[in-house]
Amino acid sequence: MEEYRHGIRVEEEGSYVAEPSTGTAGLQVIFGTAPINLAAAPEAAVNTPVICRTIKDAQEKLGYSDDYKKYTLCQSMNASFQAFNIAPVVFINVLDPAKHKKENAEKEYTIVNGQVTLEEEGILKKSVKVRSGEEILIPDTDYLLSFDTSGKLTVTMISEKAMSAVKINVSSASIAPELVTAEDIIGGYDAETGKEYGLEVIRQVYPKTGMTPALFMAPGWSHKPEVAAVMIAKSGAINGAFMAECLLDIDTEGARKYTDVENWKKENGYSDTHAIALWPKVILNDRPVYFSAVYGAMAAYWDAQNDDVPDISPSNMLANVEAAVLEDGTEIFMDRQQANVLNGAGIVTLLYEAGWRAWGNNTSAFPDTMELKDRWINCRRVFSWVANSLITTYHEKVDSPANYRLIENICDSENIRLNSYVSAGKLAGGRIEYNEEENSVENMLNGQVIFHVYIAAYTPAEDILFILKFDPEMLKDSLTGTGGAS
Repeated sequence: MEEYRHGIRVEEEGSYVAEPSTGTAGLQVIFGTAPINLAAAPEAAVNTPVICRTIKDAQEKLGYSDDYKKYTLCQSMNASFQAFNIAPVVFINVLDPAKHKKENAEKEYTIVNGQVTLEEEGILKKSVKVRSGEEILIPDTDYLLSFDTSGKLTVTMISEKAMSAVKINVSSASIAPELVTAEDIIGGYDAETGKEYGLEVIRQVYPKTGMTPALFMAPGWSHKPEVAAVMIAKSGAINGAFMAECLLDIDTEGARKYTDVENWKKENGYSDTHAIALWPKVILNDRPVYFSAVYGAMAAYWDAQNDDVPDISPSNMLANVEAAVLEDGTEIFMDRQQANVLNGAGIVTLLYEAGWRAWGNNTSAFPDTMELKDRWINCRRVFSWVANSLITTYHEKVDSPANYRLIENICDSENIRLNSYVSAGKLAGGRIEYNEEENSVENMLNGQVIFHVYIAAYTPAEDILFILKFDPEMLKDSLTGTGGAS
């Protein structure tokens, strides 16, 4: 029952928080688990895209916990909304309270100051049953339920008979994140119910939000090869058309030394033009976090700062983390030469240079491919971004009469758009062409119109060389006093 309000009320908020940077060129779509028992509507937050723009928004829709091992989505909540203050972010929680739950035995509690705090974690409010003696108490009439700052459920007595009780007995059920498996993340399609779950839900992002995924990840899960394989498979043809880059963590237990990482990557198939391989883990706000959660937030942030265009490389950008670590907390310190070994194997890592920075420009397909658009991360992202924008921008032209006006309109519009990116320094060049010879009468009769779009993205200045040479003439001039004043 909604509370009836009459009179003056006061609520407090924390200190001022700056408005987040916003952009969709680096839209993150993140799969994992969240403490949805803390959410306003837990059942509405299961296997569906949930758009969040602030940490408060995420807390209300999905819940938040500092236990990042149990609740993996909270890693990206921290990285996106606190470390980089970037929005929007799409979260897909696979923890289903109808499936991943456990029953809690009835317990007796002594009421203190009209309240009882339950011991169990992850309690679902709707499952709570309270009795005083043999009488069943009624929620919102005899008592209220609320979560404290640590996520524990508090029972507050409000009726006269409840407040007069000394003890109560409480039974409940809790969500069980430990029951979530890699199969739940991989997901699929349930033919009986017609519902999608797990990674299959990425198909729903565009129809439900109107935004195309750009970076999708599963921190805490993508280091499992079976999960990574499905992520790679989906990245090139979302909704049968859209492209996105998947962020894959390399297992820091299987690859403990930087010299182990390349072999682990090869043996487990972490190689694809649409995949970015990351090693090791990081410490963010004193807590271990998978690198993908931070890298995704960082890349999205710099896209937003760059007029919402993904042409700059996230390499050499500050990651806003405190350390690079393995699963067991062992700290990793690599010099540039060691980090470059990983870069040469198509792996992005971390390097400390006046702060921890992401280090690496190559997709995981390198060195097996030298194709520019598939090797460089920023070039690959630009191609995916342009491809997705062509689909969304010109979808309204589909089924229009295939006449000269349509062809001219598309060519003019796209050339203007590409030229604006070239003049802004986002692209080295771009144009669209319509070739009459390629568009035969037969093609036109079959409803097909072909255009060619040419773009050139700037490659990163990865290797800057200064050649330092001793000039004996300068020394001679200095000693003989013949050198002119500079």
